[in-house]
Amino acid sequence: MWQICSHSTMVTEAIGRELGKLLGPGDIVCLIGELGAGKTVLVRGIASGLDVKEPVSSPSFLIIQEYQGKYPVFHCDFYRLGSYQELEDIGWEEYFHREAVILVEWGNLIPEAFPADFLEVRIQHTDGETGRLLQFIPKSQHYITIVEELSKKCGSWE
Repeated sequence: MWQICSHSTMVTEAIGRELGKLLGPGDIVCLIGELGAGKTVLVRGIASGLDVKEPVSSPSFLIIQEYQGKYPVFHCDFYRLGSYQELEDIGWEEYFHREAVILVEWGNLIPEAFPADFLEVRIQHTDGETGRLLQFIPKSQHYITIVEELSKKCGSWE
């Protein structure tokens, strides 16, 4: 695990941008944090790092929003889902075979939706209105490598 404190939305987005540059097809990121923690801000940065040009917003009512960048990016929000069955109904498993980067907000609500290896990112409020603690928890060697590279790029930003 690696963690970093961000004191502004600009820094949180910049950390996401650096993470996005390290991600590739098949990568899955699960973002966990309470309402307003900054999950969508981080996703905006990740999408920017993947060369997504269009505005990124929370897909709360769509469940999955697709963006085009260096690779397809699927931005998902599990907040309004009640069960894994609802994901199965929209063909969730098929998204894993589409050579895309998958970013999931509120993934902790349906943990069975994830394969064994993914990157978990926990975001917590800290000091003030914009202070955040971001914790990067890799679930396989592949993501350990990504987190190590991210810490080299952003570790001095605190």
